[in-house]
Amino acid sequence: MSTIAAISTPNAMGGIAVIRISGDEAISTAEKVFSPYGGKKVSEMEGYTCSYGIAHDGDERIDDCILTVFRAPHSYTGEDIAEISCHGGLYVTKKILRAILKKGAVNAEGGEFTKRAYLNGKIDLTQAEAVMDIISAKGERELKMAESLREGAAFKKAKKCSDKLMKILGDLAAWADYPDEDIPEIRPEVLTAELKMVHDELCSLVKNYDSGRILREGVATAIIGRPNVGKSTLFNCLSGCERSIVTEIAGTTRDIIEESVRIGDITLRLSDTAGIHDTNDIIEGIGVEMAEKMISSSELVIAVFDGSCPLTVDDTYLINKINKNKTIAVINKNDVGQQLDTSLLKEKIQHIVYISAKENTGIDALYDKIQTVLKLNEADFDTVTAANERQKKCIDIALEGIENAISSLEIGEMLDAVNVLIDEAEQSLLMLTGEKITDTVVDEVFSRFCVGK
Repeated sequence: MSTIAAISTPNAMGGIAVIRISGDEAISTAEKVFSPYGGKKVSEMEGYTCSYGIAHDGDERIDDCILTVFRAPHSYTGEDIAEISCHGGLYVTKKILRAILKKGAVNAEGGEFTKRAYLNGKIDLTQAEAVMDIISAKGERELKMAESLREGAAFKKAKKCSDKLMKILGDLAAWADYPDEDIPEIRPEVLTAELKMVHDELCSLVKNYDSGRILREGVATAIIGRPNVGKSTLFNCLSGCERSIVTEIAGTTRDIIEESVRIGDITLRLSDTAGIHDTNDIIEGIGVEMAEKMISSSELVIAVFDGSCPLTVDDTYLINKINKNKTIAVINKNDVGQQLDTSLLKEKIQHIVYISAKENTGIDALYDKIQTVLKLNEADFDTVTAANERQKKCIDIALEGIENAISSLEIGEMLDAVNVLIDEAEQSLLMLTGEKITDTVVDEVFSRFCVGK
């Protein structure tokens, strides 16, 4: 493989920047652009050692730097690596990278360093995916989950299940291919019990998947209600700034305004929608139609009602449209007296919170309800779970194969048919761990990585 190079620190000014070089010619390439002050050659440096010196482009001095050498196979990629740490200016960093590229290195693609670590057997595919999860983690729970995966927790669990299925397949093959040999008979009830054990192990890998996905990706959240109930005020309250125009005039918000808000470990991708009501205004009507679509497309709905007056026809229409399982009813304007009859709301919606968006009261209770509705309080984030859709799909396919195999055994199907179903499950687990996977899937996994990692 070619020798690659890239800037591994963010594309912004900072105290230092790091340019990473990896490949068979990494050390010799670094020697062409870096001269240690002590006079010792870069090629004579041992692994895990540093040297202070000058980065240069031919006779042109660029910057004082530190060079760190990692010798194969004891490096991140499994190849020789040289890292130049320089002052963190954008220009000086790019100038050093250009000098490196002049000497024969090529620009690294997104995630290519980690991809080489996977291809060289330094990490498995689930660990490689966890690297990007660590980089993108926005909270403590996300970081702990990603660290667990980077340490190989998901691989070990999937590998254990894969090995068990492989043993079962071996036993089935031996029993079928050598009927005259003294090989123990395969008993369906014993085989079923073994498959159920594997099934339970795999189920534990996807049990908390939705909760983990919420932590990583956030929750699409729509704030809905009829005009002038305080939707925009609540939106501004949650987002911490005045993104939505707030007036006493009904119908001020006609389009959908979006903002991402961090609440503890959760990111809410908030959408402030137009007030849902009957209108003859064409433009306003389009906004109402978009708001109604948000009810079904959002993962969480915050339905706002004006507690200072009775329910209206528009309120009742809204209550009958929403899904109670993913909705929080927010009774706003709690600071000006309660006139709203909540009997219909309590009948239709399980979670109700009283707030004053204007006075910023009751917001903590709303946060607690959000945790409850999303079932984050029930999730065990210390349990190993699938990290992304690719992993979950592999597990789902394996589970389907195992479930079909168990069903076939229970109705007395031939073991040959059962063998095919178990083999399908086994192949899917090998796809999960990366032990058997296509180049297309590998490229897809690393396509979301940043350059330099």
